[in-house]
Amino acid sequence: MAKDTTGRLHVTVKTGGKRKLSSKLWLERQLNDPYVAQAKREGLRSRAAFKLIEIDDKHHFLKPGLTVVDLGAAPGGWSQIAAKRVGAADGKGKVIAIDLLEMPEIPGVSFAQLDFLKEDAPDKLLKMMGGRADVVLSDMAANTTGHRKTDQLRILGLVEGAAAFAADVLNPGGTFVAKVFQSGADAALMTQLKRDFATVKHVKPASSRKDSSERYVLAMGFRGGRAKPPGEHT
Repeated sequence: MAKDTTGRLHVTVKTGGKRKLSSKLWLERQLNDPYVAQAKREGLRSRAAFKLIEIDDKHHFLKPGLTVVDLGAAPGGWSQIAAKRVGAADGKGKVIAIDLLEMPEIPGVSFAQLDFLKEDAPDKLLKMMGGRADVVLSDMAANTTGHRKTDQLRILGLVEGAAAFAADVLNPGGTFVAKVFQSGADAALMTQLKRDFATVKHVKPASSRKDSSERYVLAMGFRGGRAKPPGEHT
């Protein structure tokens, strides 16, 4: 081990056996990531929790009593923060979460293992919600192919689906936050969001890795949509 420029010990992972170089680099990055270490210390499910903390600390959209939908929730970092800030564990607010993967229980969070892209997923989500949402979060990411343009289009497809769902279920004044990647492909999405929300901007939290093209779109002040979400009973 050697010290990096900040004085912290830097862990180097040896290659060998069946470990690929990409696996070695990922493991090395995880072991040397201060946010990973902090997440473990604070009992958070993932380093991603700090991204939501940073965005909300600046823009204040997670408030006690609100209903939050977390798309692509596993392993649960965002759901943990949302549940704490809206008071879901105390019955003040509500957090509904879905993911393709299983997710261990989190106090105050209603979770279902669902594929958001499946045709019946929105209806199942609406039944879990029992009404409209105040915040829709999406940290969903498509499986990567290694082909940059293909991967960008896949993540854009997920974001567009999440944005359409948000437009169906949000209360007026609601907020939509979604992971995107830097590219010129999201111009149509941004145009649509600017029609639906009072303010729309890209944000990149400090906890988002500097070498990643990852950023988040933050849309606040939903202008209101349909009279009721599809499938909602009067």
